[in-house]
Amino acid sequence: MDFSVKKLASDAGVFFSRAVQFTEEKLGQAEKTELDAHFENLLARADSTKNWTEKILRQTEVLLQPNPGARIEEFLYEKLDKKIPVRNTNADLLGQYMIEAANEFGPGSPYGSTLIKVGETQKQLGGAERDFMHSASVNFLTPLRNFLEGDWRTISKERRLLENRRLDLDACKARLKKAKAAEAKAAAEHELRVAQTEFDRQAEVTRLLLEGISSTHMNHLRCLKEFAEAQATYYAQCYQYTLDLQKQLGRFPGTFVVNSPHASSPPVSPTSAATIPVVSAVAGASNNTTTVDSMLNLSDVKPPSSGTRKARVLYDYDAADSSELSLLADELITVYSLPGMDPDWLIAEKGNQKGKVPVTYLELLS
Repeated sequence: MDFSVKKLASDAGVFFSRAVQFTEEKLGQAEKTELDAHFENLLARADSTKNWTEKILRQTEVLLQPNPGARIEEFLYEKLDKKIPVRNTNADLLGQYMIEAANEFGPGSPYGSTLIKVGETQKQLGGAERDFMHSASVNFLTPLRNFLEGDWRTISKERRLLENRRLDLDACKARLKKAKAAEAKAAAEHELRVAQTEFDRQAEVTRLLLEGISSTHMNHLRCLKEFAEAQATYYAQCYQYTLDLQKQLGRFPGTFVVNSPHASSPPVSPTSAATIPVVSAVAGASNNTTTVDSMLNLSDVKPPSSGTRKARVLYDYDAADSSELSLLADELITVYSLPGMDPDWLIAEKGNQKGKVPVTYLELLS
């Protein structure tokens, strides 16, 4: 008989023997060699690592790219080993639309110039987002994928081999029990010794791979720290860009702003202004159009007898010139307005210091 035919017949016999053993185990008609508790714990830990790595990987992909169509496109580029084209973020597109609108409305107009400022900031935010996405992909997603597509596949392959070796071992044990003649018993005992040796060898290989999961956890821990650092850098950049924008918008005349007592960071897109009663600082000044900006000496400005209010500072503020007052978050100050004063600004006093402050940085108290 040809060697290939013999090999095929032998493989078929082994497969049939394993199938019979597996079926009888499921029916409770055959005994099964159990792995020790330590080995079972290693298997459970490996399965848990694989399952949670998959979930973390998928959800991180959703976080970085919420568009499922774009994710599929990037996946195909990756499988085809082609460079993924640079894709504009939503912030990039918004910034571009704002700048184009400003050019049509007139970049010199209040609305147009503000659109340009906000649009440029959106582009900065888009750049920061792309940097974060790239860093997270290289330093976090890639190691997770490498584990699932590399180490885990190797572990799965060796586990399947171990299961086959166990089925062979238990099938040999069953044949030995059924053997009656001395010659048949001797043959069954020899097969059992060979099967036991192969099972023990495969169990050791699989055990070493499973114990390597601890190294995988350490590697993923380093990657997780890099992901957290990249995310912190990204949000810090976004905060700084929007804070700079808010300071610029605070100096635009007629800009409407939000003053929310529950805000944790300076608002980026203000919509309404918080105001306090405007009272006269000088007798007969009801028709006076003098603004605080035109006053030569703020130290001469006296607070009105009524209309002053307490305010809590929401965010740190650095004075741009000598007419403004630097603030620290959570400070309590006294504020008031003057006739002709820009409604987006107030006069603030803390101790012997006095100066203008933007309304957006304050929570007005009753």
